Amino acid sequence: MEIKWLEDFVTLADTSSFSRAAEMRNVTQPAFSRRIKQLEGWMGATLISRATMPAELTPAGRNFLPVAQEAIRTLYAARETLRPSHEVGLLRFAALHTLTVTFFPHWLKALEKAGGAFSTSLMPDRGGIEANLESLVGDEADFFLTYAHPEVPFHLDRGKFAALTVAHDRLVPLVAPTVVMSGAPQPGRNLLDRAVAEPRLAVPYLSYGFNSFFGVALSRLLLRRPPFRRRTTHENTISAGLMNMAMTGAGICWLPESLARDEIETGRLVRASADEGWNLDLDIRLYRHAASRNRKVDDLWRIAKNLLEREPA
Repeated sequence: MEIKWLEDFVTLADTSSFSRAAEMRNVTQPAFSRRIKQLEGWMGATLISRATMPAELTPAGRNFLPVAQEAIRTLYAARETLRPSHEVGLLRFAALHTLTVTFFPHWLKALEKAGGAFSTSLMPDRGGIEANLESLVGDEADFFLTYAHPEVPFHLDRGKFAALTVAHDRLVPLVAPTVVMSGAPQPGRNLLDRAVAEPRLAVPYLSYGFNSFFGVALSRLLLRRPPFRRRTTHENTISAGLMNMAMTGAGICWLPESLARDEIETGRLVRASADEGWNLDLDIRLYRHAASRNRKVDDLWRIAKNLLEREPA
């Protein structure tokens, strides 16, 4: 067993694409496929269904995914603990997967231009809200970078943890230009509006489940909006995975605008509704322990606050 096999598997589960996952893992697709086969051989079970496009997890794969994610987190946490003292200067971030792709690199560069010089480490997204928070509460991370919304409360002691809103984003319903429904192609644009107007129309729906931040936020949104029939065709806690599924015409999904901007501009995804009420405004929030932890943690927090004062999020 090699940790890179587990990382390959989690990346494939996120993207639902062998080619995209291989690119993200910086290996050729044949080499990537061999490593997935090696993992399946070691596990003694088929984890990926090759009979579908895009790739889907088998029941065994779905059961194994949280185990793989937790194993990766545990091994890297152990490495951080055992690392020699000269490597301890890394600032440890727990972060939602989407933010590590869309927000974190540019934000870190802005911090450094504002006068900082930081060495950082990103911990794997654990999928659920409470599980990600636990990495901060349990001192495995110095910071937690997350989306935030008033209807998705975080169970943190405000006396022990400080928060800083560093940017904003928006969750919007998107769909491929064409979706196959009941065996016939249908235009994707404003499909959600048609589903509201036609109660018998059941739209294919790409879900975050109920434990992730977006899953909880969307459950609140759907409760207060006009009802429509939906049929869940795929579930993934990772936005990038759902976006790749949506581009195949698999259904409607809500995605952060920051993640899907290029796909919207190129027309690979279109708005599923003309009604702005289906959008969900989000904060991007940084959490830390309120008490001073070390100089580097304090420096990053100070520069982040100064950056907001000069250029509002």
